[in-house]
Amino acid sequence: MIILTGTFTKLNPLFMNLDKRYQAQIYFGVETDTLDPEGAVVAEAPVPSIDTISEVIKSQFIGPIEQIPPSYSAVHVQGKRAYALARAGESVTLTPRNVTIHNISILSWNAGVLTIDVHCSKGTYIRSLARDIALACNSRGHLIALIRTAVGPFSLDEAVGTTDFEILREHAQHSVNRIERIPGMGTIVLTEEASLRMTYGNLPTKHGIMSQTVSEDDQFALVFNNHNTLLAVVGLQKDGMPKKIFALPGYGEHTL
Repeated sequence: MIILTGTFTKLNPLFMNLDKRYQAQIYFGVETDTLDPEGAVVAEAPVPSIDTISEVIKSQFIGPIEQIPPSYSAVHVQGKRAYALARAGESVTLTPRNVTIHNISILSWNAGVLTIDVHCSKGTYIRSLARDIALACNSRGHLIALIRTAVGPFSLDEAVGTTDFEILREHAQHSVNRIERIPGMGTIVLTEEASLRMTYGNLPTKHGIMSQTVSEDDQFALVFNNHNTLLAVVGLQKDGMPKKIFALPGYGEHTL
């Protein structure tokens, strides 16, 4: 989980759009209403072979797919959460969503339990993926274990415990370096006058930019003064000029 504090909480949209990676375990032969071990069994079917599962994943679950979220999910249905309706015994009809599965790697197969590594777009429900892979194999299935191993370029190996205060402080001190790793993030350096105007929320003109490292694909940029102090995180126009301020830390708070 990525935690944002202070003015950087406004960067939430940038992080929410990042791809995710998971390690998941699917139990074949049984489907539950919640698509996890805590639900009631709703269907049973024979367990497929690993060859069938592998072929189905390759042919049907790589690339853009349509996916129906679980009935027990936080999706809104007529102003209410789907899980609240499901718990009340009401029928829940959810609209399919377009998601992208970049890759699925099979890690192990043992006694009807498939362990996979999944790289997917935001909005992907791994419980739904477990259900749909099993159904495509003429079986039934549900998710029995799930670990999120990465959000965009940030991996679980970098995670810090909530009580590791010294490491948490170190992470906070290097927050700029982590924001730089967001895909599509360029850098802009401003003149002194443009820097002062930036701290008051005024976007710079071309004359106020001393230098910039921005590619055609960059959608965002870190804006610094000429002392390498972070002034803002901005969204970019197609010509590389700032068009929107996402966060405005101001002078003296964050430096490279």
